[in-house]
Amino acid sequence: DKVLAELIEPYELRAAKLREFLEDVKPSLRYDIVPLADPFGPSVTDPDLQCLVVSEETRRGGVAVNKKRLENGLPELALYEILLMKDPDHSQNEEEKISSSSLRQRLLGTLLRPPRRDPALPSHPYVIGLTGGTGSGKTSIAKLLGHLGAFLIDADKLGHAVYVPGGPAYERVVATFGAEILSEDGTINRRVLGAKVFGNQEQLKRLTDIVWPEMARMVKEQIREADAQG
Repeated sequence: DKVLAELIEPYELRAAKLREFLEDVKPSLRYDIVPLADPFGPSVTDPDLQCLVVSEETRRGGVAVNKKRLENGLPELALYEILLMKDPDHSQNEEEKISSSSLRQRLLGTLLRPPRRDPALPSHPYVIGLTGGTGSGKTSIAKLLGHLGAFLIDADKLGHAVYVPGGPAYERVVATFGAEILSEDGTINRRVLGAKVFGNQEQLKRLTDIVWPEMARMVKEQIREADAQG
């Protein structure tokens, strides 16, 4: 459950940095760097260990280690608690201590390596589909992409455009679902239409079979427009 686990450095690199730090602090120090394949590692099996360094938030883990050692017939470790350094630059959404999770969050939006040229991808336009439920952030992400220079195609707006009088799906929708779906001004009353199709899979499919191909055609037209604009 680490924050942004994808940005955690490889074990070999982390171990090399730790080794460099230990040798810099005290070259004569004896140490053993062990990869942890489980929550406890060698702390519950090594009879030569005498002390475990913990922080306020990991003390409970130290207690769990001693419980496991007693179950394994080993003496308890002395728990030596240290204070963690505060991060003077932490933001409101970050941990107060110096934390690798905070550092990884700060990497969001930065280019970690040059973009890879993939001959299988078209040079342009490069099409990204943005999808998600209500309130998932589609509009916010679209705005960010727009600020970066993306050409935005709003499928919701196209969905409304196909219904308007003179729109590509207007006459077929009215012919299929009847004049009772029309408002006094001749526009399609989406609430009345929705009552006819939602909850009725057959009717919903009749509607989408009319509307979706027209929306797809309009999307392709806008993609060509984006291509023309470079």
